[in-house]
Amino acid sequence: MVPNRENDLKKSKGMKRINNLYPQIYSIENLQLADSIARKGKSKQHGVIVHDKNKEANLLKLQEMLINKTYKTSPYSTFKIYEPKERDIFRLPFFPDRILHHAVMNILEKIFVSTFTANTYSCIKGRGIYAGSNALKEALNDVEMTQFCLKLDIKKFYPNVDHDVLKQLLRRKIKDNDLLWLLDGIIDSADGLPIGNYLSQYFANFYLTYFDHWIKEVKRVKYYFRYADDIIVLSDNKPYLHQLLAEITNYLQENLKLTVKDNYQVFPVKDRGIDFLGYVFYHTHVRLRKRIKQNFARMLANDKNRASIASYRGWAKHCNSKHLIKKLLNENV
Repeated sequence: MVPNRENDLKKSKGMKRINNLYPQIYSIENLQLADSIARKGKSKQHGVIVHDKNKEANLLKLQEMLINKTYKTSPYSTFKIYEPKERDIFRLPFFPDRILHHAVMNILEKIFVSTFTANTYSCIKGRGIYAGSNALKEALNDVEMTQFCLKLDIKKFYPNVDHDVLKQLLRRKIKDNDLLWLLDGIIDSADGLPIGNYLSQYFANFYLTYFDHWIKEVKRVKYYFRYADDIIVLSDNKPYLHQLLAEITNYLQENLKLTVKDNYQVFPVKDRGIDFLGYVFYHTHVRLRKRIKQNFARMLANDKNRASIASYRGWAKHCNSKHLIKKLLNENV
């Protein structure tokens, strides 16, 4: 069942349905722009090289497929990654699929972002890890009202996104039937949301956006933070957080067919800190997550390189771990 219990949500800012988007997606100018964006940093990839042998004809062919509605998502190839955990990653050909995904997002990104609350930080320009980190640090300045933390995430979120629910949610925002035909086909091209698809990260964020509005506008939670399916709520009241957890669990099950992982936690912030966005947050300071420190030390021992060192320095810049980084690098401290 799609969320529709609270009339307040229907009146939320940015919920007006939008039409006449599909021709903007298949315009040759947008397809050319999408091609240029999709290839950034990938000019030596085989798929890009093959596409470039007949680039203009290919773009015209893609335009024709979209106009005639004969486009169909290509077969996926898959591979596994093992850090930070084992996952299957899905990959599509550069032409036509990865170009098309960028063409779609050139038009839909602003529309998706207009539905997001200010408390979500994944796949939004200017609102990434460091923006989320700064917001959480600012919230923790209110020590009295952030004594306790509810931390949870969703069980196998991407694989468990329900296609019918996602399609219904999209129809709450979009009324362009041609565009909905295209998005439905992409959604149905794999089970759940395939990790690695450019569109999947936006679909995932949109899938939870009405939940975000429910949290903020119906439950009126002040200190709420979400990055993908990792969720943090802060309060001065531990029983309240347990009650809210029960309501969140019920909402996700009833409306989005999702399950909260059983490793959820409600705990005093001062006792263990909040592990979120690669850091551990306390009221008085912020540390690097233990695994990031271990990975840095392992890199220095086995495969020391300048780019990785610069990356870890960047992580340390946003917390109280500069001394640690200098120690690992045997610099003067």
